[in-house]
Amino acid sequence: MDILIISVSALVASCLTFFSGFGLGTILTPVFALFFPVSVAIAMTAVVHLANNLFKIGLVGRDAHWPTVIRFALPAGLAAIIGASLLARISALLPWASYEWLGRTHDITPVKVLIGGVITIFALLELSPSFARLAFPARWLVAGGLLSGFFGGLSGNQGALRSAFLIKLGLSKESYVGTGAVCTVVVDVVRIAVYGLTLPAALESVRSSQSGELMLVAIVSAFLGSYFGKRLLKQVTLRTVELMVAAMMIAIGIGLGFGLL
Repeated sequence: MDILIISVSALVASCLTFFSGFGLGTILTPVFALFFPVSVAIAMTAVVHLANNLFKIGLVGRDAHWPTVIRFALPAGLAAIIGASLLARISALLPWASYEWLGRTHDITPVKVLIGGVITIFALLELSPSFARLAFPARWLVAGGLLSGFFGGLSGNQGALRSAFLIKLGLSKESYVGTGAVCTVVVDVVRIAVYGLTLPAALESVRSSQSGELMLVAIVSAFLGSYFGKRLLKQVTLRTVELMVAAMMIAIGIGLGFGLL
């Protein structure tokens, strides 16, 4: 059952988020959190996220706009170090409360509340017409990279901010997806390295045979989702997909915050 849940979630999330540039990590993290601690789930998701974006680069990387990549990805990588280090500190904090529901014990922990809150806030921003109309000029790319990288390292939620800064630059859909994939890979490589140094327990769990099997299933499913996403790239409305992903993010964020996931 765990393999089925993870494979379907990865395939659907990857297909949807191929267009929006965000949401795969947001959706997969709580799915992995059904079976592993949140810090482990974030680390496992980071591996899947990295593999999927490397695959995306193979599909559309030639369309990436490299001047934008340099201005955005370098500060994002530096900020990801800070965010990933902060995650390790928060993950070590004890639960705030526990309760019984449907025969299970649910813990409300600082890391779950924080990650759930971040997910929900980003989702609400995507649903806001005012946020959708925001147009960040190119001179804000460095600041956008810093914000996106920090939250990417902290929770894996780098895509919504990255999209807000890249989508207004007048790039074609292919160039937008390719540029976003390259920027994401930079942040993923950095945060995985930091997780390995600051979350040794999470790293050991990621290396276990069960985790490796589930990650492999998720990676293959995400590849399939990206493949189908590319075939549909010219037939979708970007805003529609963004709203669908945002709605899922709100449900996931609330579930994490209340300890249900």
